[in-house]
Amino acid sequence: MIPDYLTIVEAACLIEKRELSPVELTKNRLQRIEQLDGRLNSFIRVLSDEALAAAAVAEAEIAAGHYRGPLHGIPIGLKDVFETKGIPTTGHSKVMQNHVPISDAYSVKQLKRAGAIIMGKLATHEFAFGGPSFDLPWPPARNPWDTTRFTGGSSTGTGAAVAAGLVLGGLGSDTGGSIRVPAAYCGLTGMKPTYGLISRTGILPLAYSLDHAGPLAWTAEDCAILLQSLAGFDPTDLTCSNHPIPDYRRALTGNVNGLRVGLLRHFYMTDNKVNTATRVAIDAAAKKLEEMGCIVSEVQLSPLSEWTACGSIIMLAEAYAIHESNLRARFTDYGQVFRDRMALAGLLTSADYIQATRRRRELIDEFDRVMTDFDVILTAAVANEAPKLEAVGKFAIFERPLLTMPFNVTGNPAISVRSGYTEAGLPLSMQIIGKRFDDATVLRVADAYEHATPWSKRHPSL
Repeated sequence: MIPDYLTIVEAACLIEKRELSPVELTKNRLQRIEQLDGRLNSFIRVLSDEALAAAAVAEAEIAAGHYRGPLHGIPIGLKDVFETKGIPTTGHSKVMQNHVPISDAYSVKQLKRAGAIIMGKLATHEFAFGGPSFDLPWPPARNPWDTTRFTGGSSTGTGAAVAAGLVLGGLGSDTGGSIRVPAAYCGLTGMKPTYGLISRTGILPLAYSLDHAGPLAWTAEDCAILLQSLAGFDPTDLTCSNHPIPDYRRALTGNVNGLRVGLLRHFYMTDNKVNTATRVAIDAAAKKLEEMGCIVSEVQLSPLSEWTACGSIIMLAEAYAIHESNLRARFTDYGQVFRDRMALAGLLTSADYIQATRRRRELIDEFDRVMTDFDVILTAAVANEAPKLEAVGKFAIFERPLLTMPFNVTGNPAISVRSGYTEAGLPLSMQIIGKRFDDATVLRVADAYEHATPWSKRHPSL
């Protein structure tokens, strides 16, 4: 009997030894989707026939001795901003409801080359920005830990599907926290890699200079496996870096002795004050890292509100530039949340954008100077556990400064990792940030912490 919850590592080990059939695993996950997703709404489109056909190919290849690696035969889901050849890619919007791409996104091609099984297209906020919304062609995704609660945005379906065990991993995009927030609320590990590490060719954009693509999975090791297949130079993406790609999984040594950790407490103690459970969990995590040999000391940056204001202005201005023509021609085809947020963007001036980009350069320089003294930074990912879905207002992302936005501004790698649970059993999370292109160290710290704590052993009861 196939367990309800399998990590990529666990499933890959069984598949490589031919103790688990990719076809049977895919059938099992399709059955689970059919049983559970009516409550979660994580999928916009399930690709049953395509997934079974790909699984049959994977099984035949493995039987013939052509094992491609740890993603071969593994069921994966795609946020519906990743273009898929011959399959609608909608951005969860009526505006692109009938958009059928002629080719796969570069990252989707990379997953297929690694032998992954694409199970379907997952819910998102409209164009990775407007949500949660109830006036779109598909309903918003719901949190498997409590279906009355928010998954976090905008990689909503990816967070829900991975947390519910419908897929073993998934892809999201992150412009201000859209991988790390769903990972935090859904009790997962979610990574925003260094800007330019993963190609964005074929991903519907929100803000060109802030957008990142990355993995959500159950563990840091699973994220490392996904990142290995995704990272690399793509000449069709002019922002993609030709930086050497290390072996991310081999970097997970479990040894963090001597690493310098900067505890960014004022972000979550004063700038966006977190609840008691989150604060206690991060304090305990810092202590655990010290016990593991890390050198932890507090660090100061400019107030969180400055980082969020800078990133939000850039995001709004760049998103408006992308959507302006459709907003003028098809305003009411957008959902209310998206179009009202974009109406704010229409009030920005070129001077606002220029000043924000100027301030961004100063903030990046500030962070780079701080990082000369540290290997990683530790801070909160979100202020509280997942809120009730109906309590998330139209302008919620502007009500308090985002703990995740600073690292979109800088482009540094950042990962959300479980740090505990509330008394009601809802996940808590923290954020680990590293130097640009030192994604391996971020993953190493996250993986070591996961192995030193029991949090990843707990699953939602559906």
